[in-house]
Amino acid sequence: MTYAAPLSEFHFVLKELLGLPTILSNHTGNTDAGVINSILDEGDKLARELFAPLNQAGDQCPPKLVNGVVTLPKSVHDAYEQYAKAGWQALGHAASIGGHGLPKMVTSAFNESLHGANMALALCPLLTDGAIELIARAGSKEQQRIYLPPLLEGRWSGTMNLTEPQSGSDLSTIKTRALPMPDGSYRLHGEKIFISYGEHDLTENIIHMVLARTPDAPKGVRGISLFIVPKYLPDQQGGLGAKNDVWCASLEKKLGIHASPTAVMLYGADKGEVGEGAIGYRVGEENHGLKQMFIMMNASRYAVGLQGVAISEAATQRAHAYAHTRIQGAPAGAAHKKAPIIHHPDVQRMLGTAQALTQGARALAYYTARCMDLQQTQRAELLIPVVKGFCTEIAQEVTYLAMQIHGGMGYIEETGIAQLYRDARVLTIYEGTTAIQANDLLNRKIFLDKGQALLDLLADIDQTLIETKTPPSSLQTLFTNLKKAHQQCTELAHWLLRDGGSSHAFFNSVPFLMLVGVTTAGWLMLRSAQIAAHEIFTGNTSSFYAHKLATCQYFGACVLPKAHAYSAAIHSSRCDSGLPLDYTATTH
Repeated sequence: MTYAAPLSEFHFVLKELLGLPTILSNHTGNTDAGVINSILDEGDKLARELFAPLNQAGDQCPPKLVNGVVTLPKSVHDAYEQYAKAGWQALGHAASIGGHGLPKMVTSAFNESLHGANMALALCPLLTDGAIELIARAGSKEQQRIYLPPLLEGRWSGTMNLTEPQSGSDLSTIKTRALPMPDGSYRLHGEKIFISYGEHDLTENIIHMVLARTPDAPKGVRGISLFIVPKYLPDQQGGLGAKNDVWCASLEKKLGIHASPTAVMLYGADKGEVGEGAIGYRVGEENHGLKQMFIMMNASRYAVGLQGVAISEAATQRAHAYAHTRIQGAPAGAAHKKAPIIHHPDVQRMLGTAQALTQGARALAYYTARCMDLQQTQRAELLIPVVKGFCTEIAQEVTYLAMQIHGGMGYIEETGIAQLYRDARVLTIYEGTTAIQANDLLNRKIFLDKGQALLDLLADIDQTLIETKTPPSSLQTLFTNLKKAHQQCTELAHWLLRDGGSSHAFFNSVPFLMLVGVTTAGWLMLRSAQIAAHEIFTGNTSSFYAHKLATCQYFGACVLPKAHAYSAAIHSSRCDSGLPLDYTATTH
């Protein structure tokens, strides 16, 4: 499956839209502009030459579990080994812990390349990144000494173990037990499901981050603790010791991301070399595990949002290429002569929508990374659930459109679009469904601070609108529709704050998240359009700027009106519509 990183788009968003040079000038790491360019080029090369060629084969021949061991093909080992040996796992982590200290904006572009080429394979480093960040921020000095170097080198990988068969997303009901031992360790007993890369042979060790309960823990989420549970117990020098009592019971059969082994994990199956129970080491305070795990969860939620951008880019590329080569029918208004379907108006509409959604979502995701780089913590935390929700939801639409452009060939596996369509579907589900992100946006990011972070964001959007004041005709529709979206978002934000969390508010939490997403993306597309229009006005003849301006105009005309639809639906459900509906009755 072919793929190429959109390098021109990366450079525009990072440097011209989001001011990367200014961020680099205040950064402590090796952040010379030439180094950044080389990193993006190497990410593209890694994606094109190593990751992308394995994508379709991995989908068709997924890993298998034999006698408790999951073995991946040699070609996957070779690709991962080149990734790890080049030091890419350490790219975005702080130099103080052994990382390269690159800004989040840069690592976002690099990682988008890998996920666009092969999301199933890139998922392994994604989880390891989260484990590194968790141990670096919440682990003890000793835990950092033992676990961070091999994780940063990619010799060990990390996983996140939350979900259990009876609990799903409700972590208050998890049952995995952690019994304290005299030496300060714990013995864990329980079962975890849906564990991505829970068992594999790409790395010499797998470090599981596991939520469990100690014997006297309070009920609910206040009684959860967090534990490091390695597949192989490390010695004091970081070498591998005995096999822990941690086992893969089975691999899930899934709709998509087939090449990613999703495991059912058993802790304390009495099979290991260490006696009864899996040995684990507590991270942070007892009964504060969920708070610690949110470090990894937030990192992963942002990364999954980025996966939505990446798979949208990959699908758009393939649809664009197919539309230029597939000859069928005469375009509307043309003479009776067959032409490539790119000339058909409806195909142009679908491609325009796919491209505008992808570029708007990318701007939103990278802007959020910029907030992290500038330590604008309140705004970054506000936008992470929006990135996760909005960017993964638009991936459903983009992959749908890409398949539609392919017509019947899109439904055939050999074109690769069907795989992207299936792979994208998990994005709105894992690391918290869109509703979980929307509820998080309301509960933790709006109600908790009385809406200050959101109102500050809306004030910044308003400032851009004030400064634009009388836009040129080329930006008039984008400006007008953004102004409407901003007004609708502001009005509904104040309603939510007055409402205080009724069932009506949460009935509308997903539409509101999507409203915030499309409005913020629209703001960034207006700023992008202004840059592109200025370049064109001053004589820059690059086709990139003409195309960027056209995409932003399309976003304003055909994507931003979705804001009115979200707003209208929320308003309607607040009136005498009988909503939320009562589906609790046993008869219908």
